Amino acid sequence: MNPVLKLEHIQKYYGNEGTVTKAIRDISFTVEAGEYLGIMGASGSGKTTLLNCIATIDTVSAGHIFLEGTDITQIKPKSLARFRRENLGFVFQDFNLLDTLTISENIALALAINKTPVQEVEPRISDIAEKLNIGDILDKYPYQVSGGQKQRCACARALINNPKLLLADEPTGALDSHSSQMLLSAMQRMHEQLGATILMVTHDAFTASYASRILFLRDGEIFTELCKGNDSRSVFFHKILQVLTIIGGGQSHVCETYF
Repeated sequence: MNPVLKLEHIQKYYGNEGTVTKAIRDISFTVEAGEYLGIMGASGSGKTTLLNCIATIDTVSAGHIFLEGTDITQIKPKSLARFRRENLGFVFQDFNLLDTLTISENIALALAINKTPVQEVEPRISDIAEKLNIGDILDKYPYQVSGGQKQRCACARALINNPKLLLADEPTGALDSHSSQMLLSAMQRMHEQLGATILMVTHDAFTASYASRILFLRDGEIFTELCKGNDSRSVFFHKILQVLTIIGGGQSHVCETYF
């Protein structure tokens, strides 16, 4: 099988000849269909830049990124918005919900943009909402629900068009421990039940322990990787902490009782 995502010798430089900053030096890896990949690293390691390049928000200086065989580094600027809309789902730290729309309407917005037939909208919203345990708040507005519920709404909006790849940037960064666990459990169900392919950037070891594989970046390169394999999440969590002790840039705000 061909991987969903393939990066070949990605480089990203900022600045001019006098002051060049090498945010990404040389990164290559693949993500298989249905994989849950975490990206970790200290501030300045290149993880956010890498995510932005994959998301087509930023452009690479060298190398190629393939999404199901399409070289996204070659897509013309005027076609990028449509490409993102049809192929990628996004979950960001700050939710990006519209306060004037209900939870249901926020989710429906993604379907409307993709011109989904009207008769399909409500059943699809109900289905994804039930899977994410937000079926009882669809008629409420974002200011009436918790941070965790807002983020699960953002997940529903990101997943409802069945994207080839879900990109999550610090999805638990604005949440407390309980809300973080609720969100991560929901994302895990999406991964297991729907076969969603997820690439998640996080600095939090507990959040990262939900992934099946983690790439650790340092100075714009892959320092090492960890695969969960048959380990329990608790064992995987402690292995993550061991690597973070070496490279720095990690933490966890969740206690042992959450395992």
